[in-house]
Amino acid sequence: MANWVINNLRAKLTETQTTLSEVKIKPADIPELVALVENGKISSKIAQDVFAEMFTTGQAPGSIVEKKGLAQVSDTAAIETFCDEVIAANPKSAQDFKAGKGRAQFLKGQVMKASKGKANPNLVGEILERKLK
Repeated sequence: MANWVINNLRAKLTETQTTLSEVKIKPADIPELVALVENGKISSKIAQDVFAEMFTTGQAPGSIVEKKGLAQVSDTAAIETFCDEVIAANPKSAQDFKAGKGRAQFLKGQVMKASKGKANPNLVGEILERKLK
């Protein structure tokens, strides 16, 4: 929570030349945002977007996630589909990984891109490694 206040809030205050008394974020919203990330409901990347929306609108993080459909995809079947599509579209990268020429970071990035950043990155990594062995 301290990181969100020290880094994100301070940066937004400076960027927008807003004073602390003008901040629309309610104190209880920061722990809620942190819980959404820790519980895997949203990724840390999506949390950045949610925080920006919280700062602008004063809405609670849970309602922003719900309203904008930002919840992280943790459905294994859906992630497997994204992985299969990315592997099929990038056979050279898949072969390189199978041959021991690096990690599956490029493919993981492509899955995240295909899922619009909503796929659970830990699950993506696990599924890709399993599929590419």
